[in-house]
Amino acid sequence: MPYFAVICRDKPDSLPLRMENREAHLAYANESGAVFLGGPLIEGGQMAGSMAILDVADMAAAEAWAADDPYGKAGLFQSVTIKEWKRVIG
Repeated sequence: MPYFAVICRDKPDSLPLRMENREAHLAYANESGAVFLGGPLIEGGQMAGSMAILDVADMAAAEAWAADDPYGKAGLFQSVTIKEWKRVIG
């Protein structure tokens, strides 16, 4: 299957919203079976976004995964970008 990078930027001053939904987001990421690797983006020492590399069938599956993410459903993200990604190293 191809990989897709899901890069999400949080809205300004939304760390409390992120923390309120973090447990549900992590459970979703772990239980979905789609996440190859992932973690928060850091700015100024604080979580300010998310990046996940998904191992899914196609762009539609990556978009569906992102749409069901509890962070997205909570309105945390200012932007979400999904790009096909090719693993070369690691």
